[in-house]
Amino acid sequence: MLISKKKGLLLSLILFSAILVIMKPVQDSLTRAAAADGSWSSPYSISQSINSQNNSSKTVQGYVVGQPTSTSTVITSGFPNDYALALADSPAETSTANMLYVQIPSSFRSAFGLQSNPHLIGKQIKVTGTLTAYFSHPGLKNGTAFELQGDESNTPEPEGYYDPAYGKTDEALKTALHNIIDDHTEISYSDVWEALRRTDEDPLNPNNVILLYTGRSQGKYTNGAGVDDWNREHVWAKSHGDFGTAMGAGTDLHHLRPTDASVNSSRGNLDFDNGGTQHSEAIGNYFDSDSWEPRDSVKGDVARMLFYMAVRYEGDSGELDLELNNLVNNGSAPYHGKMSVLLQWHKEDPVDDIERRRNEIIYTEYQHNRNPFIDHPEWASAIWEQ
Repeated sequence: MLISKKKGLLLSLILFSAILVIMKPVQDSLTRAAAADGSWSSPYSISQSINSQNNSSKTVQGYVVGQPTSTSTVITSGFPNDYALALADSPAETSTANMLYVQIPSSFRSAFGLQSNPHLIGKQIKVTGTLTAYFSHPGLKNGTAFELQGDESNTPEPEGYYDPAYGKTDEALKTALHNIIDDHTEISYSDVWEALRRTDEDPLNPNNVILLYTGRSQGKYTNGAGVDDWNREHVWAKSHGDFGTAMGAGTDLHHLRPTDASVNSSRGNLDFDNGGTQHSEAIGNYFDSDSWEPRDSVKGDVARMLFYMAVRYEGDSGELDLELNNLVNNGSAPYHGKMSVLLQWHKEDPVDDIERRRNEIIYTEYQHNRNPFIDHPEWASAIWEQ
């Protein structure tokens, strides 16, 4: 009788442990879902997205499990085009009831369509768009941002690099960071072409670069002045201080990015702010007569590039003193805005692995200096929000 009771107790303990193991992922999933608000930094799960088909604009995150071709059909090979994705909370999901159907706008098809990128199956991506039916199924349409998750390494900063900055705030921190990143190795403007082919290489296609404002993946050697070529965008507009393309600020890779030539022309020397009319080619970007709002997934990137420029160029060694202000229409003055909006974007779009990889390449292969606000995002507030 005693042995029988012990066996029964042991079986009960085993059963209870198994239930806990099974329930923990479910509990974790529910906890994450409850905490997510659908922002870029706190994306909805796929189950949340399925249950929130209310035409709201949200960011979702899930695994690519196939391409929907009808309400109840998702294929996993032999993809007919680059028009759609099916996302799920698990890469092994097979039930269409647990999938979100994502429409892919034309500007993102070359980088995220499955006919062109079948290796995306099983990968996790983040997407911003409108939660509404697609193929008469819970879906997401009018996407403005697509980003692959988790494929880049998070390289630690060099040991001791920022030691003089620790413990400082305000102007003391700004000065310390300037002294750390000052006097970088400069390259010529013609050498910028090849450098951008390396720094902005598409992680899914080494023959391409990713364009900053459109997010389009495009051939590395399709650069030039043609309508659909890519060219060298000065994120800190070169007329803001009138430094042009001279070595130094004019060729600093930390703020130079490949962009579609016609989109670059539209942006011109506009300051950065929220609002305006959506650009017809660069979906998710908005502009008016005095400002440009980039797509959500690079808002923080833009802010951190401008933070870098305001710290790197402080008027010594015969260089310009570039500063941020809370204005637009800065024209040729060595100022860029809008500071309050840039700080907001910096918080809403946190540093990602694409930025970290780029920062590391610029440091190790080209300029031998870093963007401190990629390595230490908290320093933006420590300098400008005290």
